[in-house]
Amino acid sequence: MIDPRRLLSRSGVYSRFRQLVSGRDTAGRLAREFLRIAPGERVLDIGCGPGDILATLPEGIDYFGFDNNPAYIEAARARFGNRGTFEVRSVSPEAMDEIAAFDVVIAIGVVHHLTDQEARTLFAGAAKALKPDGRLVTFDGAFVKGQNPIARLLLKLDRGRHVRSPEAYVALAEPNFESVEPRIVHDLLAVPYTHIIMEARRPVVKAA
Repeated sequence: MIDPRRLLSRSGVYSRFRQLVSGRDTAGRLAREFLRIAPGERVLDIGCGPGDILATLPEGIDYFGFDNNPAYIEAARARFGNRGTFEVRSVSPEAMDEIAAFDVVIAIGVVHHLTDQEARTLFAGAAKALKPDGRLVTFDGAFVKGQNPIARLLLKLDRGRHVRSPEAYVALAEPNFESVEPRIVHDLLAVPYTHIIMEARRPVVKAA
């Protein structure tokens, strides 16, 4: 029997699946309401996949997309190579030394694929990559009390093996940021689903 999770590792299948389950304006709403990226900003997209989010982001940003999947990066370069830099790489605090000072770091659908230790590494790397007044925005599925049974079933079937409660996501991010603001959303997709969108901010370093 074919495992649908393995099929989604193919960039074309993954993009098509996202189109099928997305609402009429899922990506646009995500960009406008939660990412709020402005022209001229420097953006790091951790786990960028085939770069689909770039279709909704403004022109004139300095975009870097990182992903561990070479097929995704190849697809992103073919479609958006003139709008950003795409690399096959992981993100860790050490890897941020050469490319730090981002206004916004985003991780869309990434953290629920990571173990707690891997998530802590991502949050530490994201914090190090940000400017003192920068922000991290993450977007993942979450288990919450009273959620739609279909949403809970879909989350259990997700490729990510580490779907968490909102409290667990926040606890992993908090050690690296001054503030972590979670928001629970149930209506971003065309099917019942529960997302947590977290916005975390680095403390502003005050002059002595």
